[in-house]
Formats: sequence, structure tokens, C-alpha cells
Amino acid sequence: MSQGNAPFSRAEYNRRIAKTRAAMQQAGIELLFVTDPSNQAWLTGYDGWSFYVHQGVLLGLEGEPVWWGRYMDSIGAGRTCWMSPDHIHGYGDHYVQSTECHPMQDLAAHIRALGFERGRIGVEMENYYYSAKAHAVLAEELAQAQLLDATALVNWQRLIKSEDEIGFIRKAARITEKVMATALERAEPGLRKNELVADIFHAGITGVDDIWGDYPAIVPLTPSGLDATAAHLTWDGTPMRSGEATFFELSGCYRRYHAPLCRTVYLGAPPQEVLDAEAAQLEGIAAGLEAARAGNRTCDIANAFIGVLQKHGIHREGRCGYPIGLSYPPDWGERSASIRSEDQTVLQPGMVFHYMPALWMETWGLETTETILITESGAAEPLCNVERKLFVKA
Repeated sequence: MSQGNAPFSRAEYNRRIAKTRAAMQQAGIELLFVTDPSNQAWLTGYDGWSFYVHQGVLLGLEGEPVWWGRYMDSIGAGRTCWMSPDHIHGYGDHYVQSTECHPMQDLAAHIRALGFERGRIGVEMENYYYSAKAHAVLAEELAQAQLLDATALVNWQRLIKSEDEIGFIRKAARITEKVMATALERAEPGLRKNELVADIFHAGITGVDDIWGDYPAIVPLTPSGLDATAAHLTWDGTPMRSGEATFFELSGCYRRYHAPLCRTVYLGAPPQEVLDAEAAQLEGIAAGLEAARAGNRTCDIANAFIGVLQKHGIHREGRCGYPIGLSYPPDWGERSASIRSEDQTVLQPGMVFHYMPALWMETWGLETTETILITESGAAEPLCNVERKLFVKA
């Protein structure tokens, strides 16, 4: 059996597949079709910028998984997946963006060849990469099969990281530190935002020592002033100005693993309301970190943070974080548990979250966040070594 250039050992992939198969059996699924590129990579090692066309992994209850996709990308699968070559299949280019045929017709033929024409087949219904058209064609082609919703089935198996994965995230965190230092050092009045972002990208891809940088799943988020009242704006060519706060939501990336971090810089003298909010936010972050202990729940982290804000008269709703690890665009979150008041997920050692207690106010935003590891004992460990404060520059 081939190991190819997959980043982990065969034992690590065996562990992942065993966990996924146990979840499949519990859900009554005989064959799983995985389209999320993060889940594909987690199971097989596949790594390529090809998720704009139909592709996926077929996993039964025994044997090696099968990677399926466009023929030209099957070459890349052979270079990155651990499976033997006969478990990599490519469809012809005549299927790509055709009005006459659809790639799911080719996939259905493979599924029939595997003997699952009447099987219970799980598909990731709530997924960026699995279209309504794809599902309709697959259902028509496999009219005697049962297509079951397997959304996030694999995602939940990824929640507790192996030691090897944690090692990759720690490497990503070293890059994050460099990226954030670059942003904070370069930020100054008159600097065009696109020039700053160019430096951020350069720092992230260059990496640190022998830790090379991969592309992050989310581009740098760098809004200033009123734009910083919104969570997910990017950049333009406007010069930075005195009297404005700019938050940086950034992540280094190493072999698709991330360690997101947010810090805020204020150019000039911050108003008292910003300083008061900073104090409340930092106190709340510390309370959340203390609550982020094995055996507690994700809601305990959120409630600890929100409780401190309420004491200071600040209203905050919504999620305060999510699990992270291996990801592809458009998101570095794993889309399983959430750090929010209604989520009862029990924290276990090896879970890694982007703890994201940001504040978006009427005229400014203040983002200070951490990538945290749930440990065997004690409070969570922040993985990035960047001072936790509002950075002020004259």
C-alpha cells in the first residue's frame, strides 16, 4: 500500500477511519460520500486546489477509501493520498461544467460497481461543496438507494486532535506570531491597507525557520474605524488614519492546520470607552480560559466571558468560538461544537478552539482572541505567544 506524500502515518489514518466507521455504523450508513475538502484531507491526505469541481471520498465499512474527482486532479491525489493507486479514480473533462452530463453520473457508476446501488449512503447535505444539482442527479441515478444526511459526521470525529495534529497546530502558531507581529509593527497612519496586507501575506507564506507557510483558509481580515464594527471585512487601498482602531484576524497555516489570533491596534489616543471595554474584555477572556477545562462544557466558557461583560454593563450575544485544525477555504472552523451559551459539548483533552470573544460596538470594534488547547488538567493553554492587550501607537 502506498503512503505517497501524505503528512501523517498510516496508523494515524487508520485511527481516523476507525472513528469514522464507528460513527457510520451508529448512524446506519453503509457507504459515506465525503465532499468537504477538509474531511477528504483528514481521511486520505488529499491536498489540492480543486474543490471548485465535484470531488470526494467514498468510505465503506471495510477496505481502503476511494478518492474520486476530475481526472487531472487524480494525478494530484496520487501524489498526496496514502491509498493504493487503484483506489483513486478520475472522471473525464467532458463532465466539467457541462449542460449535457454531470459528474454525479460517473460517481453513481462507481457506487454501483462497489455494490451499493441499493445501499444506505451518507452525504454531507449542509456543505459548501455539495450542490443541490449534485444531490438531485445522484438521487436520480441511485433511485433504489437511500441517501442519508451525514452532515458533520466526519467533522465531529476531528474534534479531539492527535499529538501529531497538535504538533502541526503549534507550528502554525509560530507563523501566526510572526504574521501578527508584522501587522502590529507595520500599522501606522498613512499606510495603505493593501500594502500592509501584502506584508502580512509575505510573512505568512515565508514562515518561521524551517516551518514553511501554507495559504490560510480565510484571507486577512483588517477593518478599521466604522468598518471594524463588522466582523468579516477585508481590505482596500485606503490609508490607515489616526483616531481609529483596526483589528487583525489572522492565522498562520502549516500543512493546512491553523492557529487563528486576533489583536487590535489603535492609532492615537483611545477614548475612555474603548479602554473600559478593553479592561472588561481582558477580564472576561481570563474567566473563559479558567472555565476551559476538561470535564466542563463549551457553554461554560461562553457563560464565564459573558458574565464578566454583564458585570461591566456590556451586552454581547452570539458565538464566542469554535474548533479549529485542518481546513480549506472558505473557513478555518471545523463546524461542529461551538463556544456559546446553549452548546453542551463536554471539553476533552486534545480539543483546540479559536476562543473568539470579540466586541463589535456602534462606532468601533475590539478583537482580542486566542487559539486554545484543552489540556489534561488545569485551564486551557493559549498556543500563540502574543501579548494580550489593545496595542496603542501614536
